[in-house]
Amino acid sequence: MAWCLGRGTFWEETLTVTATPEGDLKSIPALLARNARQFGGRPAFREKEFGIWQSWTWAETAEEVEALAMGLIALGLKPGDHLAIIGRNRPALYWSFVATQKCGAVPVALYQDANAEEMAYVLEHCGARFVICGDQEQVDKVIEVQETVKGIDQIIYVDKRGLRKYDHTHMNAYADVQAEGRAGHHRLEPIMREREAGLGYDDTCVMLYTSGTTGKPKGVVLSNRNIIETSKNSAGFDNLTEKEEILAYLPLAWVGDFIFSVGQAMWAGFCVNCPESEATMMTDLREIGPTYYFAPPRVFETQLTNVMIRMEDAGRLKKWLFDRYMAHARKVGPKILDGKPVSAADRLKYRLGELFIYGPLKNTLGFSRVRVGYTAGEAIGPEIFDFYRSLGINLKQLYGQTEASVFITQQPDNEVRADTVGVASPGVELKIAESGEVYYRSPGVFVEYFKNAESTASTKDAEGWVATGDAGFIEPDTGHLRIIDRAKDVGKLADGRMFAPKYVENKLKFYPNILEAVVIGAGRDRCCALINIDLGAVGNWAERNNIAYASYQELAGHPDVLNMIQKHVEEVNASVAQDEMLSGCQIHRFLVLHKQLDADDGELTRTQKVRRAVIGDKYADLVAALYDGSESVYTETEVTYEDGRKGKIKATLELRDARVQPAGGTAKVAAE
Repeated sequence: MAWCLGRGTFWEETLTVTATPEGDLKSIPALLARNARQFGGRPAFREKEFGIWQSWTWAETAEEVEALAMGLIALGLKPGDHLAIIGRNRPALYWSFVATQKCGAVPVALYQDANAEEMAYVLEHCGARFVICGDQEQVDKVIEVQETVKGIDQIIYVDKRGLRKYDHTHMNAYADVQAEGRAGHHRLEPIMREREAGLGYDDTCVMLYTSGTTGKPKGVVLSNRNIIETSKNSAGFDNLTEKEEILAYLPLAWVGDFIFSVGQAMWAGFCVNCPESEATMMTDLREIGPTYYFAPPRVFETQLTNVMIRMEDAGRLKKWLFDRYMAHARKVGPKILDGKPVSAADRLKYRLGELFIYGPLKNTLGFSRVRVGYTAGEAIGPEIFDFYRSLGINLKQLYGQTEASVFITQQPDNEVRADTVGVASPGVELKIAESGEVYYRSPGVFVEYFKNAESTASTKDAEGWVATGDAGFIEPDTGHLRIIDRAKDVGKLADGRMFAPKYVENKLKFYPNILEAVVIGAGRDRCCALINIDLGAVGNWAERNNIAYASYQELAGHPDVLNMIQKHVEEVNASVAQDEMLSGCQIHRFLVLHKQLDADDGELTRTQKVRRAVIGDKYADLVAALYDGSESVYTETEVTYEDGRKGKIKATLELRDARVQPAGGTAKVAAE
């Protein structure tokens, strides 16, 4: 492991990383075969369907995968072919990844909420011959894109509902493909074994597409070496074993879900649990009680918002107990979790809190058994982060990318802080360029961008160093990495002061009432912001305050809501003013948008990242009004409905000025 202590000074420690894993474990199918031998009777996958949990052991999983692989060979899947996988988290789709590899082909995951245009691009770009779909909705989208995308030979579906009368000339049920494989195993098994034996450590394991924040998504080619070495190193970092339980609910096409639910699960041999639906996810989470859990900050923020909403509606005694014991938990909970000294009296009071408040709350959230929890993707608010750790939940931060097979940095136990993303993960080297951009090198570094040699060369140099696109620095005394912002987004205001929008946006999103914020200011004389309210949190607040509203748009434009958001903005300004380097990023004017930013409208990626260029163009009239001093602005915005139809939302928005503070100022700001 090596990391840069400054721009030009290096301290290095060498870690021994084996060229190949133990024995012949050089592919995901090889790991599955080992698990079937060593953990054959242990649960490998669970799925809740019709309210009932179904379970498959590792031995049963191996049999299911082999049946599917032989069936795919019978259908004509050839080595080197690309097979697309689309749908919600289900064991059958996870098995599809491994079965595809056993055939010598390449699995490619797509986001299940991708529209037809997004799906068409990926299917065309990767040249998929086979597509495995979760249900009728995904089949319909594939059939629609076949009008323009050629080369799809076979569509396979898991859920048969609604598909009986479809043309099955080039369409098969998943179970029927498996049945074909089982029926022809004498003929097909030798072919499958030969292909599996030919899998190399540097052969492709999976291809996953980037979120496409700044342009078309890129196909990231990840090898067996990338996935297995990263899974081995990261599992060792947190002592993950076959006894862990995880809940697989994040998109299949996201690299994090692949590394947790396939890579680490196959390496460590633990159980992957698939919820019944998005609507039942929280109930399923409580029923499983995972020991290893990952969620992006937005999930933790939403859970905390729901807790606070419920407490606002609780009785006076319960609310008093909650406030009293949570104040104590924030004071000593993280110290107890990190093994730091705490007085006997404080420990006793904390144990009482565990009995009456923390324990029941963790059980409600589904976190009673969490041994290791992670969050990543965006910065999480210190208050939110500390809330969960104060309950005794070992929540940590990691920093990663698709191109790194996720892991770049992790927070070791007892070195957990809200303001850093941890130290270099095992096997990872870090350095900071003169520009301030973070670079890394590791066994997890991707092979290439598919059909895009130019982007590959601009991202990864000849020595294997990868540009993250993020600006940050490494603390000399701790080795912890701190991320400031996206390097391309860090700029200058007109007067030369630093502009780092995400730094301010994250502070705004710490408030439960603010779901999303986009700060503008590069090259301008001051910063302004476009803000989305959180309908759940603000709606509950409105009900408690007897404020009637009929729509998101009406609530977002209510004067009392604008006053509340203005208070939050001015509190953030007071906080930003404390940092002299970034004090110029205070928000001078803002507006609350009349609609939520939406991936279907192109404003967010499928992983919920803001597309700044799209928003800048789409809301150019609103941005202009923020800077020309207008008190209100009329706008018409095109939106996409769930059925794909287009429409327009018309609104007149109020623009507000926010109080700013002098650099280094300490004034507290009250609501107007």
